[in-house]
Amino acid sequence: MGPNPRTRSGRITSCVVTSIESVRARFTALKQPLAFFDGPGGTQVPDSVIDAIAGYLRESNANVGGAFATSRRSDALLAAAHETAARFLNATAAEVAFGANMTTLNFALSRTAAREWCDGDEIVCTRLDHDGNVAPWLELAHDKGLVVRFADVDDQCRLDLDQLRSLLSDRTRVVAFPWASNAVGTVTPVAEIAALAHEAGALAWVDAVHYAPHGPIDVQAADVDVLLCSPYKFYGPHLGLAFARREVSDRWRPYKVRPADRRFETGTLAHELLAGFVAAVEYLGDVGWDFVVAHERELGQRFLDGLPDRWRLHGIPAMEGRVPTFSITDTSLSPEEAAARLGERGFAVWDGNYYAVEIMERLGLPDGAVRVGVVHTNTEDEVDRLLAALAEP
Repeated sequence: MGPNPRTRSGRITSCVVTSIESVRARFTALKQPLAFFDGPGGTQVPDSVIDAIAGYLRESNANVGGAFATSRRSDALLAAAHETAARFLNATAAEVAFGANMTTLNFALSRTAAREWCDGDEIVCTRLDHDGNVAPWLELAHDKGLVVRFADVDDQCRLDLDQLRSLLSDRTRVVAFPWASNAVGTVTPVAEIAALAHEAGALAWVDAVHYAPHGPIDVQAADVDVLLCSPYKFYGPHLGLAFARREVSDRWRPYKVRPADRRFETGTLAHELLAGFVAAVEYLGDVGWDFVVAHERELGQRFLDGLPDRWRLHGIPAMEGRVPTFSITDTSLSPEEAAARLGERGFAVWDGNYYAVEIMERLGLPDGAVRVGVVHTNTEDEVDRLLAALAEP
């Protein structure tokens, strides 16, 4: 393994692993005869993550706060996990929290933030959002008499910033939006949307679940107030991770048991999964974002260039302004039928709405679409074979 590719602040800055062969050699899971284009639903994990999870359970399994060796090792692991999460997001360890998944964390944080909101206060969501960043606000609106408004998209599924701006008022409390759409791959101008939210006196509340495997996240540069993501989407175990800016969250009264030290973590965490999370971030540090971004962009363009004419792409028809996640439909096959056929041929893809309810309704796709998700562990050969399968009658 090469030198640690980090600055003194701990941010991943350079590429150490430079070939797809060396990347794939780290994943026993990729040796099976299945081409994984299901990454938006969860990526495969490198062997180092599996080893870290098993190693914790073999050597350090205990609850925290005890005056004995395994408990002290667990204490050290939790501290390391929070520091690792802080480096991953460019936050502080006091500003990050782990939970079961993004949606569970979002229900808890949204409830906490809204304790003192009043009837008629407003929330702005977008048509691009996964329901994990919509349903919590709809439920709050139901309980507290709030108003939820939706920012629309254009014909290429890009967020309409002018229309979003028109929805803002002095009653807006939150602008909830995705960093990238889990359905059509659109990347939003995060810092610009955050600035619009702040001009209205609202919080910028970002779902970064889908973006996290595709590029670096810097909550300071983006100037967001709350951000959520899921390690199992970026080569780690099934967990949720949240950032809440301290200047904002210190004003909230959290739902927690009184002895708990951390304000937004309820109960005992899955320590073994935190060990896997640390290993996943270390893996990404070894690979480097330079390789991830460049390789995914090349594969994404290869897919777009070769997509058979019979398939309709829903979203931006180039790699600018998107991640390599593609929703496609064929008039001769339902998404369910197409995904099943591809599965029989050795390709893992998704069909349906993937919880992206609003964009599927906006596109007039009641049965959803076939979703092809490219990540940096995919190969040119896999893309070419998938394109050939899509061209079959």
